[in-house]
Amino acid sequence: MITVFGSINMDLTATTDRLPKPGETVGGKTFATAAGGKGANQALAARRAGAEVKMAGAVGNDSFAKDALALLADAGTDLSLVRTTNGPTGTALILVGGDGENMIAVVPGANGELTEKDAIAAVDATPPGSYMLFQFEIPSLSVESAIYSARAKRIKTVINTAPMTADGARIARLADIVIANETEFELFAEEPKLDAVSRQKVMEQLHEKTGQTLVVTLGSKGVIAVHGGEVMQVPAREVVPVDTVGAGDTFCGYLAASLDAGMPFKEAMRRAAVAGSLACTKAGAQPAIPWAAEVDA
Repeated sequence: MITVFGSINMDLTATTDRLPKPGETVGGKTFATAAGGKGANQALAARRAGAEVKMAGAVGNDSFAKDALALLADAGTDLSLVRTTNGPTGTALILVGGDGENMIAVVPGANGELTEKDAIAAVDATPPGSYMLFQFEIPSLSVESAIYSARAKRIKTVINTAPMTADGARIARLADIVIANETEFELFAEEPKLDAVSRQKVMEQLHEKTGQTLVVTLGSKGVIAVHGGEVMQVPAREVVPVDTVGAGDTFCGYLAASLDAGMPFKEAMRRAAVAGSLACTKAGAQPAIPWAAEVDA
């Protein structure tokens, strides 16, 4: 089983021919709303990958709340740990350029109201030996409290370092598995401007020192990891990107679900990489997350 303790948002997405430069206004082409939030995205990915999933988080008492949870509910996600706060649901304002690249501003809303009490409730509802998945779109103190409690209960902890916060590197060092993109890993390792060779060397050194499994996503170049003393690398599937929003979250959810199902680490990583690539072929975050049958095919 997987418990995701994280954010739940509504994504407000506009597409443009190209992303604007600072201070520039460009004409938009389309606008759409869709359920999002890194926590909810990863929970839905894990659920569509075939895992039993609990979502722990918060929504507001506004009109966005129901829609923000709709796809999670439709997929059969356990939402008993989602509470309602007196305020707005979290929102993400997203611009997607013609090449599929994006710019995102996140307004926390109810996500910012999550406390250590919510963290303990999430851990209490998770059996030993299960997985818990975290990100940094909720208060860092709540994430830290949950990881400490989870490890004491022998729950396996997976943290995605997005978006990297001031406390992110320190807190990420508490988890069993760390998933970061190239930029986040440099902040985590405190090693700027790493090339492929130096990145692998730093990953190996950190792994030897801490024992943590380290996973770095490389976009179209695939994924590299150090796990159990071994360096593993898998390619991304070649696709024509429509929208890269949610690809990283899809990878995280699929990796956790595949490990929970007992897959060897490299096989789980390959499956997650395929899922992340396929998520780039459709618009939106949650609507683009592929189902297990599509990924496994």
